[in-house]
Amino acid sequence: MHEQNARRASAALDGNIRRTMKKKTPRPELAPATISEADGVRYLHLGTPWVQGAMRIRKPLAIDLEYVQRMMVWMLLRPSSDWPECQAVQLGLGAGAITRYCHGVLRMRCTAVELNDTVIGVCRAYFHVEPGKRLKVVEADAGAYAADPENAGSADVLCVDLYDHDAASPVLDSDAFYADCHRLLAPGGAMTVNLFGRDASFERSARRIAAVFGEAQVLSLRPTREGNTVVVALKGTPWPAADVLAAQADDIEQHGGLPARKWLKMLRALPQTVPAVPPA
Repeated sequence: MHEQNARRASAALDGNIRRTMKKKTPRPELAPATISEADGVRYLHLGTPWVQGAMRIRKPLAIDLEYVQRMMVWMLLRPSSDWPECQAVQLGLGAGAITRYCHGVLRMRCTAVELNDTVIGVCRAYFHVEPGKRLKVVEADAGAYAADPENAGSADVLCVDLYDHDAASPVLDSDAFYADCHRLLAPGGAMTVNLFGRDASFERSARRIAAVFGEAQVLSLRPTREGNTVVVALKGTPWPAADVLAAQADDIEQHGGLPARKWLKMLRALPQTVPAVPPA
């Protein structure tokens, strides 16, 4: 009798555990990913006409959008011989342009973090993002991924492009988030962030990044015609001398096919008129 009761109690406990495990934290409602095509380019949208990413259909490894090309400005800091040994992390998959390029052209190990499962599905079906041995796609919240102690120091290169479905403002833009990004980087690593340089929030975001990485470690590029401004921040390493950057730009144009010499003319310090972020 005692054994029978014990079995019943154990079965009830197992059932409770299984029911508890099935209960998941409610996820935010996310806009479904859709695509459009025009003039040989496939575009990603999130429930609005705003373009969230693009891929030239006949040249899927090429980076089509100008601001996404500029997100690769970190390449100025590493010779082409180092690229295959680096780990790249993308927070926000978009249409997978950075992931495809880093994995397919630079031969890097890549991890892309994306919360929206429809974006992941569309990228696999229509944007040539196929996970494999050196390419992982993680369905997760980017902030939680960056904050996870297990991921600390795992990224040599971190590319952050986290805008909402209206492309109106960054989804993650707090002091704590940028501190987590700093911890996610390995020593000597680099982070690039897509911001809207013509928006009032740019100055606040840029100062938050500088407060974490250090003023001397943060530069920005001039805005694109659409207003996208890429900020690049280094972890614990100074910017190379001008002649070293020039030689690296030549290396990028030869081996990476990106207009790196133009980037050198666009790099600039953060505006001195920007007020510092007040302490929390």
